[in-house]
Amino acid sequence: MNANAKVLDSQQLLIHWQGHRNLTRRVIEAFPEKDLFGFSIGGMRPFSKLVLEMIAIGGPALKSIVEGTINAFDESFNPTTKAELLTKWDEETEIINEYFSQITEERFQETFNLFGQYEFPIYQNILYFVDNEIHHRGQGYVYLRALGIEPPFFWERER
Repeated sequence: MNANAKVLDSQQLLIHWQGHRNLTRRVIEAFPEKDLFGFSIGGMRPFSKLVLEMIAIGGPALKSIVEGTINAFDESFNPTTKAELLTKWDEETEIINEYFSQITEERFQETFNLFGQYEFPIYQNILYFVDNEIHHRGQGYVYLRALGIEPPFFWERER
């Protein structure tokens, strides 16, 4: 095997991730405000809480990777409106863009202890961020359907 062969370069990976973020943003927008913060099924967290987890991962994790710091996982942001949540989502999207572009291709193979708990190669951490978002967005789709709301098509990731 060629150790230098690539399926994706870092820019393609970022575009893929941001496509998922665009779609997740549209899922947030689809929720009625009261249901975004209060509706749940089977003891799962309301979608706003799932979004807060995503917000607490992407930008802060990339900043830690670039700066070489190990910071604790922090979900202390506590919005009370959809507008506040969307504003923070957009701010974190810009932080992701800023810090992702500072990771060199070589660094993706380095092991990093994310949040002082998850010691994996950087590329695996980033794939986890995307996987986690898809997982929680799926919960949001279930909530929307239970509320009688048609969610966005999952394949439409462009804004």
